[in-house]
Amino acid sequence: MPRPKLRRCIQFMPGVVFFKPQGIPLRLLEEILLEHDELEALKLYEVDGFNQIKASEKMKISQPTFARIIGSAHKKIANAIVLGKAIRIQTS
Repeated sequence: MPRPKLRRCIQFMPGVVFFKPQGIPLRLLEEILLEHDELEALKLYEVDGFNQIKASEKMKISQPTFARIIGSAHKKIANAIVLGKAIRIQTS
């Protein structure tokens, strides 16, 4: 039985919930769900410029967990860009 998931410290609330390719209606696109903790990790690491250790401390998670989260976020975003999918950002 896996350990219960610890609550993560999420401070950033996005102003938008979708990104999609231009010119294609959203109803025709496949969606990729970007979890709230993945967005927080991206913001801390890529936008704010924290290293993984500092960013993981801010989220109150271990560095290996942070690395898994940021890796998952990068993979989802790359998949959406390369394959022309919409990105839906989880807000809760």
